[in-house]
Amino acid sequence: MVKHQLAYSETLNCVQCGYCLPSCPTYVTFKKETHSPRGRINLVKMAAEGRISYKDMEDSIDLCLGCRACETACPIGVEYGKILESAVAAIAEQREQEMTVRNRIIKSMLLNHVVPKNRILNAMGAGLAIYQKTGIQKIARKSGILKIIPENLGEFEKVLPVVQGAMQKRKRQKHYDPNGKQLYKVGFFKGCIMDTMFSSINTLSIKLLQSIGCEVTVISEQQCCGALHQHSGEIATTITLAKKNIEAFEQYHFDFIVNSIGGCGAMLIEYEKVFADDPEWAERAKQFSGHVVDISVILSKHDLPFTKEIISTVTYQPSCHMTNVQKNVKAPLALLKQIPGIQYVELQEKDMCCGSAGIYNIVKYEESMKILNNKMKYVKEINPEPAIIVTTNPGCHLQMKLGIEREGLKNEIRTVHLVELLSEACGISI
Repeated sequence: MVKHQLAYSETLNCVQCGYCLPSCPTYVTFKKETHSPRGRINLVKMAAEGRISYKDMEDSIDLCLGCRACETACPIGVEYGKILESAVAAIAEQREQEMTVRNRIIKSMLLNHVVPKNRILNAMGAGLAIYQKTGIQKIARKSGILKIIPENLGEFEKVLPVVQGAMQKRKRQKHYDPNGKQLYKVGFFKGCIMDTMFSSINTLSIKLLQSIGCEVTVISEQQCCGALHQHSGEIATTITLAKKNIEAFEQYHFDFIVNSIGGCGAMLIEYEKVFADDPEWAERAKQFSGHVVDISVILSKHDLPFTKEIISTVTYQPSCHMTNVQKNVKAPLALLKQIPGIQYVELQEKDMCCGSAGIYNIVKYEESMKILNNKMKYVKEINPEPAIIVTTNPGCHLQMKLGIEREGLKNEIRTVHLVELLSEACGISI
């Protein structure tokens, strides 16, 4: 018996107007009503009323990217995110009951004993660095041995970032003084996957914050934000991680809690919703989230010490959760346009999801690639051809790199995080 309650009352607010349809990547790509926001809302509504089973809505819910562009498009403010999360949790609970013991153990290990554990993630990062630096990666690629792994994993192996983080993290301090007069006291949220795969971006973020006068602290007590767990329906673990982060940062007095990860930032500012049934924790979550900002928000308010021109055409692929949840649209663009030498060219339909969406591009690889193909069509249409695609989230970063690889454009276009481009223009290196 599934106990998780669907967000039924929220489904009643949808008037099925269709304003959301052009903003939905799965509807635009697959042209099916069941793969649209209003179609999914209707399925959840019917499931809550007992007119269909939870299994009847599984395929539609599984195919949703969770980009929440429909919320931005909706003229009456339907809480699609809440409806989706309730459906994901209910389906996950049902699957848990049907899952074999072996698969249940594997899922628990990944979500509860790998992603939230810094020690294990550090070991994985060190292993990846060894794989890259000792020549094993070159041998594996030349030998063709990678062909025996699933296609989706083999494709992503081609675009893995060069992992430099293991040594950086060992050298990382807890406290960093500002360059010059102190402007803000900042707590830096480093993330889990971000600090494993893209630790150099975190290091550059800290240096950029120092450059404008921030005192930066990287507290060791912080945990995974819980986004992957929430998107997988693991609500109990999500709540546990949220509580640990709130308790950890409450011990300090920061002006801002800063991150450079679109997806994590979106999760952190919505902690209050995780505690909808717990007023005491909801209030604590609200206080915590009130201090959370993306790094672009802080940097855009102050003059960066630019020392170098970037002579290149640049376009920007926003993170969906940055745009649709954090509502941070202007700051990244303002920063880009400040960089000396760049020619900014807007990407057509830039607000359409690239198809990354957490681990969507792994578990729904074929569908993700169809969505990515739509995105790359617009990248190729830009004239002159863009030399740099800027992102603000690690998942988007890898997805766009994969798109470039698939289109045979890796010698013409590079993908960078906004922090990397700003650091380059400021002469800041790791």
